[in-house]
Amino acid sequence: MSVDRVFLDTNIFVYASDRRHAGKSRRAEELIVETIDRQSGVVSYQVLQEFFNVALTRFAKPMTVAEAERYLSSIFQPLFTVQSSPALLVEAFRIRDRYRLSWYDALIVAAAVGADCAILCSEDLQDGQRFGSTRVKNPFV
Repeated sequence: MSVDRVFLDTNIFVYASDRRHAGKSRRAEELIVETIDRQSGVVSYQVLQEFFNVALTRFAKPMTVAEAERYLSSIFQPLFTVQSSPALLVEAFRIRDRYRLSWYDALIVAAAVGADCAILCSEDLQDGQRFGSTRVKNPFV
């Protein structure tokens, strides 16, 4: 039996690292652990960039370089499967135009669709919205 692939948007990792929202933090941690354990989680280069931008500069106690490197190797390494490419950008252009999404949301959707993810976990898109066979799920509702 195959496991459905799950794309995790940046906000999942931010909440997992930010203790100001206890309920969201707990749910985000559970989701990350579950997708790593099941080998079903997917993230793109964009998610890594966005997360580390926030973690290194905007957290109440920003991550140190050593902490960021540990997070990269322990959390992101098993999830990082979508690289940036011209094909990904072209698909994001099409998605942006068709669904009237922001550029960055279109990049996330294009990565999730391109990785054949059944679920795109994000609170930034409409819960239940479909992009082909990929469905948006807000894990915090």
